[in-house]
Amino acid sequence: MLLFLGIVILLPPLVLESTFSLTFFRINWPYIVFLVVLIGCFNAFYIYNRRLYTLLEKEDWPVLVRYLENEVIKKGRYSSGKVRLLANSYLVLSDSAAVMSLENKTAVARPALVDANVMIFGAARILGRDISGAVRFFGIRKGTVKAEYRDWVSWYHGFALLLNLQNEEAGVEFSLLARESADPVITGLSSYFLSEILARRIRGKGPEYRETADLGKERALKVLSEAKNWNHQCSRLSSEIHAAAISKYLEETGKWLYK
Repeated sequence: MLLFLGIVILLPPLVLESTFSLTFFRINWPYIVFLVVLIGCFNAFYIYNRRLYTLLEKEDWPVLVRYLENEVIKKGRYSSGKVRLLANSYLVLSDSAAVMSLENKTAVARPALVDANVMIFGAARILGRDISGAVRFFGIRKGTVKAEYRDWVSWYHGFALLLNLQNEEAGVEFSLLARESADPVITGLSSYFLSEILARRIRGKGPEYRETADLGKERALKVLSEAKNWNHQCSRLSSEIHAAAISKYLEETGKWLYK
């Protein structure tokens, strides 16, 4: 930006006659002022957040957590980015209890941020072995989260039900997703759980679950026809912390789909 600003200011006097140069500046001065303000704002934003960026660059998670706890919890600055970053940092340190404590404080200060970070807060319950809590958490939020998270929340609700040995309820969730989800990864995961886990746990529903799983498998393969397509979609998920809870199942589903 500085280089571009320098070219805009210095080039006209060098290549244009003085009359044309003055005309150029008279016409374009708003753009030059805009660039100066933009550069100033960019640097001010960095300077204001330099402590945060330094800790992120060093990956010093314990110190980063203390810094964010002071900013978010003590000072009450419950911004979306800082709440999300603090929750992710807790999970990096395997401190699921701290994530749930943060969720409770966020629900009081800014309730909308709980739904905005539903995958992180819900995954923390699963990773922290609070399975019944995860069932309640995802079950309540299936109808309240944004449309972009709805299928994932439903899938995690089914996954939590499965871990809680509520097999038939899990079967209902996975069957619906296998038939109707627009996300091929969710469709594939749901179909895998129906075919390879629930069909064996509930013998009487085995044929029904396998039939639904075959339908879901066909739907997933229409979108992700090759294993490399599946792996690409899963690699995009790897940047999401909640995917750590199911990385093994993503791999197993890929083998099941493309065997």
